[in-house]
Amino acid sequence: MEDVLITVAVFGGLFFLIKVFTDFLLKRKLIKAGHVDKAGILDETPKNKEENSYPTLKWGLITLFAGLGLLVISLIERSDSLSNYGRLVESYMSVGIELIAISLGFLFYFIIIRFSSK
Repeated sequence: MEDVLITVAVFGGLFFLIKVFTDFLLKRKLIKAGHVDKAGILDETPKNKEENSYPTLKWGLITLFAGLGLLVISLIERSDSLSNYGRLVESYMSVGIELIAISLGFLFYFIIIRFSSK
């Protein structure tokens, strides 16, 4: 399983590096051809204002709730005398608790942004 994740990470990284480089080359060609408006690099306004508002708050809340999820997981850990099936169920429960905590962080951020924009 670890080998698969490493392979995915390496190929994903290479894909994004190649994508950034080819986008750079395309924009450079558009600018040299005189089509600066099509290159989209002189756009000063962000595309979506809500997307960029309070990014520090968002990531702070997400890490806070992720940490709280890890604390809850550590509090409900049972002894090591479980069978292999019990350990498998417990590992899924740990992942579920962590994902719920992170999604609560996102929802809490959404509620704060929604009420602050009114």
